[in-house]
Amino acid sequence: MAYTHQLEEEMAETAIESNEDPSEETEDLEPLEPDDSGTFQQVTNLLNIMDSESTKTDTAGAGPDMRKMLASVIITEKATTKPAMVMNALIRCLQVPEISTQRKVNIYSILQEIIQQEGELEEHCVQRLVTIASKEMRGLLEVESYVRAEVASDTLVALSRNHFSLVMYELQHRLKPLDLAEESVIITLAKLANGNVFEFMPYMGITLATIFTMLRLANEAKMRQVICSAMETFCETVQFYLRHLEDSVYPVMTEEQFAVKLFPMYRYFVTVWLRGNNPEVKLGVIKSLKPMLNLLLPNDDLREQVYDYIPLLLAEYQGCLEALFITQVLRQILEMSVTTNTPVPPMQLHTIFTELHVQVCSKAPAQQQYSSQNLMEIVHCFIALARSYPKELMKFFLSQMEMSKEAVRVGTLTLIRAVVSADEPRMNIRTIYLAIRVVKNTLSDTRSKVRMAILRIIGQLALSGFQDRIRGWGLKYVSVQLTLSTYKLTNRRESFYQRDLEEKMVHRVAMDTVRIITSSVSGMPSDFWLRLLCYIMETDYTEALTPICVSLTNLAERQLHTKDAEASATRRSRHVELPAPQRLLARLLVLMSSPYKGEGRGIAMLNLLRTLSQSIAPSMADMWELEIPLLVKYLEEHTEFTWNQKTWEDKLIQFLRNSLKKTQGSNWSLRLSKELNNQIESFDSPSLEKGFLYRALGFTLAMGLEADKVEVLLLELLYKTDYSNDFDREGVILCFGLCAQGQVKTVLNVLHDFEERIQESEQSWQIGAWRKDHPWRRETVKGALMVMYSCVASYCPPQMLLTLVDSPITTKIIHHYSSSCQDICLKMAFMRSVVQVTNAVKNIKDLEDFQFAQKATLTGMIMAVIKAEPTDSLVSPVRTMAMGALSCLSKLKPFYSTEENSELMDISIHSVISLQPPGENNESVKTLYVNALRALEQLMEGLMQRQLDPKGLQEMVHLLEKWILSEKEWEREKAMNLHLHLMQIYVQSIAVCFPLKLGQFGTLVGLLAPCTCDPHRRTRLASVDVLSSLLDLHASQTCSSWGASKELELEKCKEDLQGSDMEKIIIVSSRIAKVACLQFNCDEVVSLIQKLCENIGAVDLQHDKASVTWIGTFLQMKVKELEDKVAEILGAILVHLPVVDPLEVRHHLIEGILLLAHYHQEIVLTSLLRQPLPMESHLVEVWLAVAENVPFARTMLHALMGRLQSRFVPKANATSKADVWRLAAVDPLMTLCTIHLLIEKMDDKLPDLFPDLVYTLLLQLSSSQGPEAMSPVLKTWRLVHTGTLPEEINLQRVTIKSMQLLFRILNKEPLLRTLEEQGVWTLLESSSTFLQGVSLLARLCVRNTEVYPQRLSELVLRGMASEALSCRISSTAVCFMSEPILYQEKLLRPAVLMLEKGVDQEDDALRVLSLRALGNMALGAPKKVRQYRKLLLEKCLCSLREPLSTSVTSEGMEALAKILAELREGDVGSAFDTISQQCRTFFDNESELLRLKAFVLFGKLAKVVRISKKHFFKEEVKKAWIPLMLHCQDPCSDAAQACVATMFQCVHFWGWKALESSLNQSDATAPKEMTGFQRTLCSILTQKNPAILYSFLLETMTYIKSNLSRIRIAACNLAGVIMKQMSVHYLKKLDFPALRNSLQELQLDSDPGVRRAALETLKILDTCSQHQLLASPEGTS
Repeated sequence: MAYTHQLEEEMAETAIESNEDPSEETEDLEPLEPDDSGTFQQVTNLLNIMDSESTKTDTAGAGPDMRKMLASVIITEKATTKPAMVMNALIRCLQVPEISTQRKVNIYSILQEIIQQEGELEEHCVQRLVTIASKEMRGLLEVESYVRAEVASDTLVALSRNHFSLVMYELQHRLKPLDLAEESVIITLAKLANGNVFEFMPYMGITLATIFTMLRLANEAKMRQVICSAMETFCETVQFYLRHLEDSVYPVMTEEQFAVKLFPMYRYFVTVWLRGNNPEVKLGVIKSLKPMLNLLLPNDDLREQVYDYIPLLLAEYQGCLEALFITQVLRQILEMSVTTNTPVPPMQLHTIFTELHVQVCSKAPAQQQYSSQNLMEIVHCFIALARSYPKELMKFFLSQMEMSKEAVRVGTLTLIRAVVSADEPRMNIRTIYLAIRVVKNTLSDTRSKVRMAILRIIGQLALSGFQDRIRGWGLKYVSVQLTLSTYKLTNRRESFYQRDLEEKMVHRVAMDTVRIITSSVSGMPSDFWLRLLCYIMETDYTEALTPICVSLTNLAERQLHTKDAEASATRRSRHVELPAPQRLLARLLVLMSSPYKGEGRGIAMLNLLRTLSQSIAPSMADMWELEIPLLVKYLEEHTEFTWNQKTWEDKLIQFLRNSLKKTQGSNWSLRLSKELNNQIESFDSPSLEKGFLYRALGFTLAMGLEADKVEVLLLELLYKTDYSNDFDREGVILCFGLCAQGQVKTVLNVLHDFEERIQESEQSWQIGAWRKDHPWRRETVKGALMVMYSCVASYCPPQMLLTLVDSPITTKIIHHYSSSCQDICLKMAFMRSVVQVTNAVKNIKDLEDFQFAQKATLTGMIMAVIKAEPTDSLVSPVRTMAMGALSCLSKLKPFYSTEENSELMDISIHSVISLQPPGENNESVKTLYVNALRALEQLMEGLMQRQLDPKGLQEMVHLLEKWILSEKEWEREKAMNLHLHLMQIYVQSIAVCFPLKLGQFGTLVGLLAPCTCDPHRRTRLASVDVLSSLLDLHASQTCSSWGASKELELEKCKEDLQGSDMEKIIIVSSRIAKVACLQFNCDEVVSLIQKLCENIGAVDLQHDKASVTWIGTFLQMKVKELEDKVAEILGAILVHLPVVDPLEVRHHLIEGILLLAHYHQEIVLTSLLRQPLPMESHLVEVWLAVAENVPFARTMLHALMGRLQSRFVPKANATSKADVWRLAAVDPLMTLCTIHLLIEKMDDKLPDLFPDLVYTLLLQLSSSQGPEAMSPVLKTWRLVHTGTLPEEINLQRVTIKSMQLLFRILNKEPLLRTLEEQGVWTLLESSSTFLQGVSLLARLCVRNTEVYPQRLSELVLRGMASEALSCRISSTAVCFMSEPILYQEKLLRPAVLMLEKGVDQEDDALRVLSLRALGNMALGAPKKVRQYRKLLLEKCLCSLREPLSTSVTSEGMEALAKILAELREGDVGSAFDTISQQCRTFFDNESELLRLKAFVLFGKLAKVVRISKKHFFKEEVKKAWIPLMLHCQDPCSDAAQACVATMFQCVHFWGWKALESSLNQSDATAPKEMTGFQRTLCSILTQKNPAILYSFLLETMTYIKSNLSRIRIAACNLAGVIMKQMSVHYLKKLDFPALRNSLQELQLDSDPGVRRAALETLKILDTCSQHQLLASPEGTS
């Protein structure tokens, strides 16, 4: 109701929204009446709710599906009261333009419900709906239109139930002859016909006729499929109509009339559409043919015409169409031909035979999905053909059998079998005769599948009542195949596995055929009887015995029945022919020892014995009649899974014994013994049959009356036995023991005679002479003889055993064992012998005075054997007997001493605990199991009395530990019970005499703790009892408080452990842990946790949960006291954490680590950081758990950063244990990986840590470039770090990744993009560009982030004061002097002082960065430059005065240039002169960088010059002018540009306007422009100061020897320009020869430009020389 109320509220809200503009969607529709308008609005609102995709739910949890269903129900219920109004509203909703497909589907679905609910509706309303639905149905068929068309079609069909004429009129109106209708029209017509059979029938004829006119127009595959499907529906509708003609009220249309109308369509489908290429159309045609043929085939005239189109159907087998559908149509035609007795034309037979036969004999194509069904249909086709044309079919089969292909023959024989097995009416005898002729032609084929097919035909002939047709050839073939297949199976080879499988199938089929024949054929020939009987006697293939015995029983009963009839006339005895009665009985008795083999052969053989009782032994017949049914009943009451082998063999032996008693006084028993002896080699070893055979032989010989003949048989048995075969050896031993029950002396005589005959001696062992096929080994025979003697003792009558046990029995056993090599087989034989002898002696009554003289000897020998056995293997049957023997020996006089008991400790536990408890019905194993447990308890109790000390206790627990942690419940239970038993003895005996060793108590408790949550209840309770005993012992030894309250709490916990809820059991275990924890000191806690961690994963999840629960409980209670033990505990947990699989267990262990970290952070952190890289998954889980606790994670992050930063500060002295761990060496790479992981997982919780993280990462980056880059040498690291780390795991890359991640977390994507674009990360990875990258990174960070700038600045200043060089370098590189941060934060002065110290350092990089930072001060704090001008100028000049490094000098000049820009002339003071002079010294420096910086600095000086320094600087300009003019052609373009700019700044110092106007800065580097400037300068100088020009020439000539070729060229050109402008007076002063020599030397220069320039200058020199001569007095004269 609440949900309905909510729905109504939503409708109201929707109505309000809809009423805002009611004409928006309905403006083109007819106006509504007030009532109709309200209904329309309600329906619209409900439809809106149905269309809504919202997932709102109310308090009841109703979802969208419930909302839509309720809305639909409301509309439908409203239609019950106002159907017309609701219908009109829905129809009007359909007319609303542009509504969704889903809305239309909802409307049509509701309309269909209303139509079904209301029945007849108003005609006007129906007419409108028919028109709208018809239009919708015939719309454009798009993806969504198909859905709308389908629901519209369904709506029309729903309307047709009560308004058929209106709907039919609309559809017929859309169906016009020779005009292809829409698909939906034809589909709807088919639905209409299916739902309204009788109403549609008057329209059926015209509908079919109209559709027929469309067939030629239907060219699209989809349309053809629609027509085929519709025709299928129409035909099925017609059939229904014809079956219910009496119910029709319309004019009756006969079947013949329908057939005549259908046949043209059938013909067109088969001849045109079926021959097309579209597989889907073909499939549709084939499926439509079946209902069409149901109407066509009953018509005699049309049937003949249908036959004409059979070849077209057959041709489709070659196509891609599924063969099954074609075969079904063909079967329909053929079976109708048989029914109507109008066979298909003979001319078509061969084609039909061939096409069908090929499919049977060949493998179906992969695309054929129904090949098996198709074969069944083909078989029915051939049966129909056999009834119509038997002779022709068998002739065809015969021709196919002449082919040698196996598949063809097998397929043909399969078809023949199907023909033979045809149901009523049966095949006539003529057809059977022809079929047998075909079969006989293939009897010589030896292939397996062909043989099976023939055997199946023979069996089918017998089943079908044609028994007389298989006499002779058939029976002979069956018997031959049975023998042949048996021979092949018993002589098979491993390499012919496939062939053996086929032969098994042949044999199985042959056996089935024999069963069929013997159960259905009467008057069986005697030769077949004898063959089957001999088969039982001789075959080694025992799997076939059951069916043969059944068959023989059937035959014997038939023969006896026949003989009974003859005997009544002739009075003969009731016998059948048998080859040898004793042989048959021996064979059947042995085979019956495994009664459930071969499908239960035991019952079959017992029935055969009972049937043949008079023939085998008449004296036993009466007894067999009584006992055999009892044996059969036992077998019927049991199965192969419930029967008991020993019980059954006992019953058979008893049956044999009772039978032999009936023949006493005759040689029947001896003859049976010989037959049993002869059959020994007929059975494999090992086998149950052969084991029973030995047992039966022993009982039979024991009842023999002639001892000499028994000795002969026993001696023969000894000689022919293969002693290397364990089974045969054991069988002979058992046989001798059983024989000793009645022939003790005879058996001992035979054994003694055998030993003498084989000439036994210690030096020579001549046994091999008696066995050429199986040479005997000395040890094997000795072992067999030992067990034979002991077996004789076991079965010997008690009154004779005491006189024979010491000698010869035990004496012989010891002799044979002592004189052998004592291999494993001999040891097992010896232990078994001792078990049997001691048990035999122990079972004798009145042994009070008997002293077993050989006991000490036997015990020593057994102990030696047990010590040599492995202690980790399960107990074998021999060990079980040895344990029983020791138990018995311990009770015989003389008794064991304490020392002897101690030696048994190591083997006692392993001998029993691994034994699985036996089943209730397995008495023999159960007895052995109980005896072993009892012997173990007695031995261990005695052993514990000899080792009552902690060491003995620990050894005992160590032996029990693997059983306590076993995965098997019964092993854990037995081990825990034994532990409890021994612990109680220890506590009761030792008291407080010997305290436990240090850590032993924790180890013992740690082993028991998980068992308190064992799934097995008894194990849980026993573990608590053991734990209670341990706590009592510890409390008494340590004098600790252990009062009654704690014992009471343990008892309550024990009671609570009785339940089965494992969650509650875990809680109880935690309570036990709290009680136990009070008894523990720190050392014991460590040993407890180590033991608990060690055993995690050893048993199951419950044990693991208990372990971590105990760990958590102890840590919570003792964590504050464990400071000295944290490392050991953490190491134990971390070592075992990787192998812990369950998430819950790992989570608890990690919680324990976090608990330790909260209280002992430095110890845990150091331990975690000393783990190996790459970081393993379990360590990642630990850090992820840290990240989840944000406050703790922040604390750990600070500690991690401190570890990295500690490398750059002086090492402090530890004042506490925490300091020792904090200062311990850890690998920085592991620290970085950890920081990266925490940053990644803490995401947006790091803003305030940003400066510290960035600073720490920058320090780490700097250290990776310096001497600190190497990881500290850690012992633990060496041990685990055996391989190289991946390339991506190194200090640089991890640091860079961490920084990138940090920026990304802080949403600094623009910064990241900028860093990527400017290649900062690449710069940081290279040592050569690292400082550049650091500076760029710092600058970009400052400009793009506003996060804690003061903190970051403080950290940088701290780094600048570090003693670590790399730290100072990187901090100096980061120093934000170019930004106003330091100035704003009042940190400028300390920064300047730090940089002052950096300039004075020896490291070039630090000096460069310090100078750069000082220079950048002009950018970040220009107003403070004047304040620090003296310091700045002094430090920068130092770099110029002592040019040790190019980079330092260039950085000094650049810094000066930046500083001078912010100073006035007066601020510079006396440093101005020094700067100018120092600057000029670098104009001609070889370094392009120094030249560039010098030119720039000189230009800056020019800008600073005012009145006081103008005269001085004018002289400096004159001194620098020649270098400046020459370096305008500097090979370094940047230097040339800077030189030009400086000249432009300095030219005004000449004071000549003409010179200033002649210099164009933009083109000054061009040769022509420079030459013009030079000429102008020289011209002015010639006029105003020719002396300077003369000095310029001399200075210029010094540059012709410059190392720079372009400078040499420029010098030559300038010299030429000067010489041309010089006056004659100064020309006379020139040393022309010297000048000429200098220029001529340049003719040898390697640069052609130099040579050309020198040549031009030479020419000018020669010209000047001529002028000088003409001007001289000598020249004038």
